[in-house]
Amino acid sequence: MDRQTLRDRVHRDTAEGLAGLVTRSLSGRKPMPISEQMDEPATIVEPGPDPEPDGVVRWRRIDLCAVVEPRFGVRYAERSMGQLLRRLGFARLSVRPHHPQSDPDAQAI
Repeated sequence: MDRQTLRDRVHRDTAEGLAGLVTRSLSGRKPMPISEQMDEPATIVEPGPDPEPDGVVRWRRIDLCAVVEPRFGVRYAERSMGQLLRRLGFARLSVRPHHPQSDPDAQAI
């Protein structure tokens, strides 16, 4: 144990007794709640991007941030978008791309 940690615990024990030694939760910013509006990125991610209007062939976090901001008025950092996608049940997997005009019969040979 670090000397400063021991000193802090001695002071808490002196001031609060045994209740002061209970491990306390860390303070910090609470995560943003997932509202019905924030479930909508799932409706954007599941069908995938349309190359014409979206300009991409697969979603990246930075692309999703750029799409979500004008639609919902919420600015997300890439890392926060990754956390939101994880909470919505998405994994960091990427499907193998395929050309929209490819012929599956010719590929089966």
